[in-house]
Amino acid sequence: MGVLDFLFGNKSKKIEDFKSRGAIIVDVRSKGEYDGGAIPGSKNIPLPSISSKMNEIKKWNKPVITCCASGMRSASAAGILKSNGIEAMNGGGWFSLSQKL
Repeated sequence: MGVLDFLFGNKSKKIEDFKSRGAIIVDVRSKGEYDGGAIPGSKNIPLPSISSKMNEIKKWNKPVITCCASGMRSASAAGILKSNGIEAMNGGGWFSLSQKL
């Protein structure tokens, strides 16, 4: 196990675990960014709307993998979801994440 795996966990293994449990991918980029290319089947909930969609997200009763362009907004979104009791992880940039799915 490398130092980065130890500090941050193995993202690919975590993604596999989340996927095996029916995780929903939430892309937190703007609608315009999302329309320019996205992971098939992902849901577009722009970061500013995450809090107002919390009840809807909780009803899914599934783990959530967040993504955006680079991983910064998705990290914020994952933190917000976790603080509201939703199992979430930051999947990073959407294109990079799509290669891991």
